[in-house]
Amino acid sequence: MMGPAGLLPTTLAAEDEAALTELYRRGTPANTLRAWERDLAYITAWKAAAFDAPLVWPESERVALRFILDHSVDLAGGAANPARQTAEALMAAGLRRSLDCPAAATLDRRIASWRAFHRMKNLASPFEAPLVAQARIKARRAVARPRVPKSPRPITRAVLEQVLASCDDSLRGLRDRAMLSLAFASGGRRRSEVVALYREDIELGEFDAKGVIWLRLLDTKTTDRSAAPRLPLKGRAARALIGWIQATQIEEGPLFRPISRAGRVLPRRLAPDAMRVILRHRLQLAGLPADYATAHGLRAGFLTQAALDGAPLAAAMQLSLHRSAIQAQRYYADVEISDNPATDLLG
Repeated sequence: MMGPAGLLPTTLAAEDEAALTELYRRGTPANTLRAWERDLAYITAWKAAAFDAPLVWPESERVALRFILDHSVDLAGGAANPARQTAEALMAAGLRRSLDCPAAATLDRRIASWRAFHRMKNLASPFEAPLVAQARIKARRAVARPRVPKSPRPITRAVLEQVLASCDDSLRGLRDRAMLSLAFASGGRRRSEVVALYREDIELGEFDAKGVIWLRLLDTKTTDRSAAPRLPLKGRAARALIGWIQATQIEEGPLFRPISRAGRVLPRRLAPDAMRVILRHRLQLAGLPADYATAHGLRAGFLTQAALDGAPLAAAMQLSLHRSAIQAQRYYADVEISDNPATDLLG
């Protein structure tokens, strides 16, 4: 995995550069490091294709502006031009999927990475220049598209009940029931958060007396280890997790693990993509299309169900760990607008 090595100021002593590189590795979420790695590869290839030159630090405003312009136009079906030739070179390298205009969020993320690389070198970013910053704002508006949900449908309680009914008492059934129940009931956990759980993150001390299990989330998209949240798990979800732990006798290490064809629980943790694969399989067993919903549907379903049940938004956010009330409110708005009295004015 890439770290910031090679991006740090060249004036540092070798031992200081190594120490700072390690600090970046430990202080940056793994998902962010992976995004930096992908973005650095893309930016480097784009600069080589567009200017036949390597990256320089700090980068020029001209290059930054060209990057925005190249990624703010639909190149499919157009005449050959430098932007299209650059895009075709990136497609040939496997770094770009099509000539379609990239989403605004993709452009924003790559610019954010490029700015982060400048900060690592203690340099000013060209994207802060007034002309470049204004071009970025215009580009974001020009390529704006209707918001596409991360899951075709939310997995609400009724849908989850169908999925859980497909889980038998085999080890796979126990694991899938516990994992999917936990993901929904603890606030709509992201798949990366679920597969990253360790047995040491599960506190069972209050289960016998109060029926509550506490989960500790060391790394999430919105928090870090210094503020690791503790979330409660109750009812059927808690009992499902107890059933998995008791059946496997897992006392330490990864909480959710692969199961071999021979039915043995393996010592390693699930792959990052495992929850998506498991959910697709369970949807099919439940008689639903495999693409009915994605793993993010559990997160969307939690908030949608909270709105349907009349739970206050603040209470739902306390579990979902959304930082933005505006983002979480979207799920509530879809439910609340259908019950708005103003929709019945004509009778």
